[in-house]
Amino acid sequence: MYQALLIVYLLVSIALVGFILLQQGKGADAGASFGAGASGTVFGAAGAGNFLSRTTAVLAFVFFAISLVIGNINSHRDNVTKSQFEDLSSTAEQIQKQQSVVPTVESKNSDIPQ
Repeated sequence: MYQALLIVYLLVSIALVGFILLQQGKGADAGASFGAGASGTVFGAAGAGNFLSRTTAVLAFVFFAISLVIGNINSHRDNVTKSQFEDLSSTAEQIQKQQSVVPTVESKNSDIPQ
């Protein structure tokens, strides 16, 4: 489920960026808009502004909702039981105990001069 949410999140974010880039700025000329010239256009006589702004609002809502869900999932990932190797302090203590138990054997025939 987590991977599916990430894929949907990626697709929604790409669509959101695309719809934002398609929108006309407030200072743009009247005839420069996509579909704002005549009633026979793709978006009708009202132009693309209404469709693009509503779609952008819906995509933004979906984007933030998925963000909250993914954040909630990630915050509860630490509740999973830890394996024996994740706690390094207890592992280090076990190693120190093992080393203190093992007797050291001194060798008289050493190559290192003393």
